[in-house]
Amino acid sequence: MASGSVASPASPVTTKPTVYVVDDDASIRRLLSWLMEKEGVRVQSFANAEAFLEGFKPNGPACLVLDLKLGGMDGLGLQQRLKERGLELPVVFVSGTAQVPQAVQAVKDGAFDFVVKPFDYRKLVAVIRNCLDRSTEAHQQREKVEASQAHLSALTPREREVMDKVVAGKLNRMIADELAVSIKTVEAHRARIMEKLQVHSVADLVRLSMSATARLGFTLIVGPYGVS
Repeated sequence: MASGSVASPASPVTTKPTVYVVDDDASIRRLLSWLMEKEGVRVQSFANAEAFLEGFKPNGPACLVLDLKLGGMDGLGLQQRLKERGLELPVVFVSGTAQVPQAVQAVKDGAFDFVVKPFDYRKLVAVIRNCLDRSTEAHQQREKVEASQAHLSALTPREREVMDKVVAGKLNRMIADELAVSIKTVEAHRARIMEKLQVHSVADLVRLSMSATARLGFTLIVGPYGVS
C-alpha cells in the first residue's frame, strides 16, 4: 500500500440479523423462535433479563423482543440497562395487557414498538422485520461514518485545518491569508488532502466530512400495532 493511503471504506453489513427474545413464558419463546426460524431469521431466546445480559454479544443488526413483565429485572429495567451501557438495540415490547403508562414510558425511552398479547403473529413478524430493516440501515450508516473517520485520521493537523476551511467554502487566497502561508502551500495541502481521502471534488470532500460527523442512532417510531 502506498505511503499515506488509508484502508478502503467498510463493506456493507454482512452479519446475519439476529432476533433476541426475552420472555419468562417458555411457550412464547418457543413460538417466537419457531416463527423467526420459519422466516429464515436467526433467533436466540432467554427466560429473563439477567440471562440475556450475560449472554448478549453485540454483533451486527438485531432486534430485541422483550416481555414487559419478567421475574427479577422487568422489561423497562432491561431497556434502561441497555441504554446505560450504550447499546443501540431496538426493542419491541410485548405485554399481556394494554398498560398505557408503561407503554408510553417504553416509547419515550426509545422502544421501537409496543405489542399487546394475544397478537396477530403475521403482524408481529412484520413489526420485527421492519425493526431489523431499521437496525441494518443504522449499522450500514455507522460503517460509513467509521470509514469516513478512518480516512480523516490520515490527515495531518495542518491538512485537517485546511480541509475544514475548504469545506466552509473559503477560497485558496482566503485560506492562505488566514494561515499566513502562500497560495501554493494551500494548493499543495489541498492536493494531498484529495489524494489521501480519495475524493475528486470539493463536493465529495464536503460529503465525506458530513458523513464523518453524522449523528448515529435508530429512528424511533410507534408502529401500527401498539397499545389499543
